[in-house]
Amino acid sequence: MDDDTIAAISTPLGEGGIGIVRLSGRDALPVVGKLFSTPRGKRLERSGSRTFIHGFIKDPLTGAAVDEVLVAVMRTPKTYTREDVVEIHCHGGILPLRKVLELALKNGARLAEPGEFTKRAFLNGRIDLSQAEAVMDLIRAKTEESGRVALEQLSGGLSEKIAALQDEIASVCAHVEAYIDFPEEEIEPDSFETMLTGIGGIREGLAALSASFEEGRFFREGLKVAIVGRPNVGKSSLLNALLKRDRAIVTETAGTTRDVIEEYLDIGGLPARIMDTAGIRETHEMAEKEGVLRSLRAIEDADVVIGMIDGTCPPGAEDRVVLQRLRKKRALITVNKSDLPQAEDDWQRVLAAYSENIVNISARTGTGLGLLKEKILHLSLAGGLKTGAKHPCSESTGAIVTNLRHKIAIDRAAGGLDKAAAALQTQMPLEIVAIEMREALDRLGEIVGAVTTEDILNRIFNEFCVGK
Repeated sequence: MDDDTIAAISTPLGEGGIGIVRLSGRDALPVVGKLFSTPRGKRLERSGSRTFIHGFIKDPLTGAAVDEVLVAVMRTPKTYTREDVVEIHCHGGILPLRKVLELALKNGARLAEPGEFTKRAFLNGRIDLSQAEAVMDLIRAKTEESGRVALEQLSGGLSEKIAALQDEIASVCAHVEAYIDFPEEEIEPDSFETMLTGIGGIREGLAALSASFEEGRFFREGLKVAIVGRPNVGKSSLLNALLKRDRAIVTETAGTTRDVIEEYLDIGGLPARIMDTAGIRETHEMAEKEGVLRSLRAIEDADVVIGMIDGTCPPGAEDRVVLQRLRKKRALITVNKSDLPQAEDDWQRVLAAYSENIVNISARTGTGLGLLKEKILHLSLAGGLKTGAKHPCSESTGAIVTNLRHKIAIDRAAGGLDKAAAALQTQMPLEIVAIEMREALDRLGEIVGAVTTEDILNRIFNEFCVGK
């Protein structure tokens, strides 16, 4: 492990009340000690852990003061990285922060790489790899619910579930290897059934975790919701109504929207990326034509598609082109302008051929928007939601998969158990059964970092911001 002392600005650049320069490593205290002075001449190296000290950061070469600061001292091992950590709390401007960082780098520290503080926390055993990934999920969380899911994983909810499954696999594997060590002992029918039952139970646990990814990823990545329809049905008005502000330009002229406009919205705790798209129709105008192509791609990429029609006129050929594309998607139809006289008395019957999820709304008055949000949740979360019900994940203990890397590892572990069970049933050599069981253990080990490679670590921590 690299034992350099690292330093970085840990707060966003810009103007603010406070900005923090963080250092970690065995020389963190000596490095800051060269720069820091107090009115009473107190030495930083003699400070106790978890203390704040008031003073000034000065350039050792000139003696010129750079900023008035508070320095927080945290001594190993009870720190974020399990190394000595020093935080310099400066005034929150770009100039003092950069100057303090430059002085730290000139006096023995080096600039931290993205995620290096958290990487050291992992390498020093304070957190496992799934918890490290949850740190970034928590930073990026856009709703209270997605933050809760990330925090539960950071607290070890998923790690505990993985550890329990690993113990169960190890127990069955020990049973198998006992017969390998004593080949003269034949496997009793009861023992054979016990091993198969054990593998089956573990397999069910892995399947449940894997299945949670379909919902869990929405809390981590956000639900992609595309609003599509022919021009002038009210797509941009719906986006503005959902956001409760004028984000998209709305005019009477067809084809005003030429590109996909995206905004995040909290829908009952689920972070949703709402996409307003260009009206879909035949056109020879190049800019509008490109907008239509992007709208069609948005339909394919979206997790949920809202097909919008104008309730004041019957569906035309352009409407039907849009509606046809909804049939193979997780979709619902919104009949807009419900505050005006409708073209059909029974839109439910007319549109049932395309989707069973139909909502009458008025983007102008806001009528039906609550039901629309509920329908989006119903489509995106398995089993749907009743009014006022909690999310299926709300009562979880953190055992929910939000990361594709974790799902892949779980599915591979499940595949190894399937091969082990098949080998037992076909009376193949027990060594093969043991190999497949060990393979399943290794795949689960990848999730928490018990089994990993430098390439995996680099890919994970390079996604972090510098300073974390």
